Amino acid sequence: MNTTPFTPAELAEFETRGFLIARGLADPSLCDAILGESRRQLDAAIAPIEYEADTQYPGAPRSRDAEGGRTARRLQQMYARAPVFREWACNPVVTRRVSQLLGGASVALTQAHHNSLMTKQPAYSSETHWHRDIRYWSFSDSDLISVWLALGHETRENGCLGFLPGSHQLELDNDRFESRAFLRTDLPENRVLIDSAEFPELAPGDVVFFHARTFHAAGWNRTQSTKYSLVFSYHRQDNQPVPGTRSASLPSITMPAD
Repeated sequence: MNTTPFTPAELAEFETRGFLIARGLADPSLCDAILGESRRQLDAAIAPIEYEADTQYPGAPRSRDAEGGRTARRLQQMYARAPVFREWACNPVVTRRVSQLLGGASVALTQAHHNSLMTKQPAYSSETHWHRDIRYWSFSDSDLISVWLALGHETRENGCLGFLPGSHQLELDNDRFESRAFLRTDLPENRVLIDSAEFPELAPGDVVFFHARTFHAAGWNRTQSTKYSLVFSYHRQDNQPVPGTRSASLPSITMPAD
């Protein structure tokens, strides 16, 4: 694995754009092991699983009982599922970079958010509109970093993530959001933002680091193959979840210090 830390230029890029791609960060052998165990657990329908029907996003089946209703969107609680997932989540090539992006702080992994194997299946995959993760999370402050590992090729055709560069720095009024916390597409000021979108294509082993305030979205999978991605999210150890919220529903995992 590439153990070289982020350069000052890369840190500046993240500060400006709110996301950063590290190409080929994960070894192919580890990606294969993660993918193999993920497929095994998906085939066995090992809970907890979120199904596309549960989201009610555009393109999703109406219910679990409808045609395609048992299409999995993600395996949840990945950290606790198998050692191979923890090997990646705790790997210094990840945690050291997250620490850099959080100003050199000691970090912890939140089990309450992301902590998932994301899938986009050829049929019944849904579209996720523009949103910020922090609108659903409750911590002392909004400085959290998500780490998205591509386990295969990710393209516009199979529903790769898109980002709005610099959007993590924006303060937006509540009336610019729909009831489900997605950006309203009918507002001209939002269209200007959306028109700036970038959809970086990824190869297996590529990793996207993105801020919890960065707007992102993903489309449908229009190919014949399932797309798989593993995502964990991290926070400073002194940035605690708000008691009584979903963010505090599971304990965070302290990452080893260097």
